[in-house]
Amino acid sequence: MKAPFRLLLACLLPVLAACQGGNVAVETPREVARYAIADLLDTTTYGGGHFSPDKTKLLVHSDATGVFNAYAIDAAGGEATQLTDSTESIFVRGYFPADERFLYVHDQGGDELDHVFVRELDGSSVDLTPGEGLKAGFFGWSRDDASFFVGTNERDERWFDVYEYQVDDYERELVFKNEDGYQPAAVSPDGRYLALVKIATRADTDAYLYDRESGELTRLTPHEGEIVHEPQSFTADGKGLYMTTDEDSEFAYLVRHDLESGEQEVLVKPEWDVMYAAPSQHGKYLVVAVNNDARTELRLFEAATMTPVPLPQIDGDVTSVAFSRDETRMRFYASTGRNPLDLFVYAMDGGQPRQLTRSLSEKIDPADLVPGEVVRFASFDGVEIPGILYKPHQASSGAKVPALVWVHGGPGGQSRLGYDPLKQYLVNHGYAVYAINNRGSGGYGKSFFKLDDRAHGEGDLDDCVASKALLEGTGWVDGERIGILGGSYGGYMVLAALAFRPDAFEVGVDLFGVSNWLRTLQSIPPWWEAARKSLAVEMGEDEEYLKSISPLFHAQNVARPLIVLQGANDPRVLKAESDEIVAAAKANGVPVEYVVFDDEGHGFLKKENRERGYQAILHFLDQHLRTAGTSTVG
Repeated sequence: MKAPFRLLLACLLPVLAACQGGNVAVETPREVARYAIADLLDTTTYGGGHFSPDKTKLLVHSDATGVFNAYAIDAAGGEATQLTDSTESIFVRGYFPADERFLYVHDQGGDELDHVFVRELDGSSVDLTPGEGLKAGFFGWSRDDASFFVGTNERDERWFDVYEYQVDDYERELVFKNEDGYQPAAVSPDGRYLALVKIATRADTDAYLYDRESGELTRLTPHEGEIVHEPQSFTADGKGLYMTTDEDSEFAYLVRHDLESGEQEVLVKPEWDVMYAAPSQHGKYLVVAVNNDARTELRLFEAATMTPVPLPQIDGDVTSVAFSRDETRMRFYASTGRNPLDLFVYAMDGGQPRQLTRSLSEKIDPADLVPGEVVRFASFDGVEIPGILYKPHQASSGAKVPALVWVHGGPGGQSRLGYDPLKQYLVNHGYAVYAINNRGSGGYGKSFFKLDDRAHGEGDLDDCVASKALLEGTGWVDGERIGILGGSYGGYMVLAALAFRPDAFEVGVDLFGVSNWLRTLQSIPPWWEAARKSLAVEMGEDEEYLKSISPLFHAQNVARPLIVLQGANDPRVLKAESDEIVAAAKANGVPVEYVVFDDEGHGFLKKENRERGYQAILHFLDQHLRTAGTSTVG
């Protein structure tokens, strides 16, 4: 992820530098083919990748139909076979251990009320979690393959109970009745233990162990102060628990917690956060993901000795490793930055990886796209701020381009390297993008992470404003044509910029952003109760303070053009948030565009909606940010 937080004592002005301290690579300006958004969205997104019992195919979800459906891909190569034909996005969770039934989840129109389904061998589906207004999720298979575990909030909408389902008749048994806000994290191989998380704040969590035999609930991580403990998975013998912790460290590292003695052995402690750790089915291998300066760095080990295992040599960054049940085959995804993730399969006894998917549309030349580069600057108070800079190929000192400061979601999220169709669309059409990781972002150490606590819309917003100097300092960005774009919490930052720094940016592009923190904190979905409490601690609960940082109550200051995109079914940022800020901005006589999707929630999954929304954004920018008279395609 990002570099450790530190103050730059010697720097008074933002300085452009690459992550290793060198200069940004210089490219001779050139024109490239301009792509319609339909071409970029013709690219296919894949996820999952679960081996069938006989290892001849992999189960994935793909948006090739316009929404995500389930597919089986031949492990030897060949076309994908579509298994479902849903109009709502389906996300697969795995084949059954002994046959080709599989589990999947989906909600309705983005309402996030997922149910867990079985797709039977005859093509029919069974809802394992029927009912209204509930949310459910899959928590894994038992080691003996006779059962699996599901969490559901059907009893109490605030908390998830855990049930064990039998693979033959789907009969279920209550494993854990959750009455005090625990979050299930992992089940031991024999099904006896359940690892749980208890959240005090985002910076302070505990791991607990529930014993099904005795009914005892034990706090594994008693501590003082703020420490984050996150259970990852049990060891294959069930005697230990892999867990990340940031105790006495700026970054989260991986430990193995002995359940009998309580002792912890440090396994992986890089100078970045360990994001997750996952063992293979029988514990031979351990995969560890490190958040290395905005990209995922995967490390593979022989679990018993923590001896490193070389990953396959591939052109691109390897991510999302998983194994067949017998641990003889590995699948992974890889991306070069100009290409979306593609799926590969690899035999552990050697040989070359086999590529199973070609995600990028054949209409697109990857050389016309821009991979992005990590770039840092010193902010208004000297704090070093990282981000990812996307330079249009045609930009030069003699042909300066407009730019957008892109703000991620959160609070506490992170902009990361990787393919994003909207970023590529905007850059391809001549807009520079700086995906800022302002103070309060994750991945740069817990001190940096806490810098925006109870100070939202203040220093973090000033980081965004300060990044304008970085952009103008490139020599190829027009400092008079810089806008701001963001979604969710990033959308809040867009609205905050227009309301609290009304002269800083020429335009705002808000995707489902918070305009009224009073309402948002009150309307967070009940199944996010633990997160709601944590967010309330971070944001504060004083009514006057929340009004002071809510753009809606300062909308009279909005004087620059604004476009807002919103899903009508969004359970996190209600449509009312966007309705009201749009009305308030229009009352100022400001040019405002408003795009609502009746069948989407917090984010847009359907390709037809993304095409419509992204076209609207580019048209808005061409009208209000680009020089007059410029036309575009798409």
